Amino acid sequence: MAVGTTVRRGAGLLASLVRLVGMLIVAVLVIHIVLTLLDANPANGFTIFIRDLAEYFNLGLGNLFLPAEPKLAVTLNYGTAAIIWGIITAVVTRLIRRIG
Repeated sequence: MAVGTTVRRGAGLLASLVRLVGMLIVAVLVIHIVLTLLDANPANGFTIFIRDLAEYFNLGLGNLFLPAEPKLAVTLNYGTAAIIWGIITAVVTRLIRRIG
């Protein structure tokens, strides 16, 4: 197997891994939004787990928008973070594939 083929295969694998991780982060943020909008039990273990993960991945945007309605605030702030994570994931994945 040629070195170039190995590098391309490795870059493709890395790009796929980066894409998977990025999409999982986006999914956590979206699930947090959905649980909030549907009034999920805030004391439930799954809800707490998702909320804590979303807090970790919100890029500091947890209080970017401050509307009076808390559900709207979560939707705007975490939705913005999800969009940014999606863009970052797409750009980094494309760069890895191009370099490889």
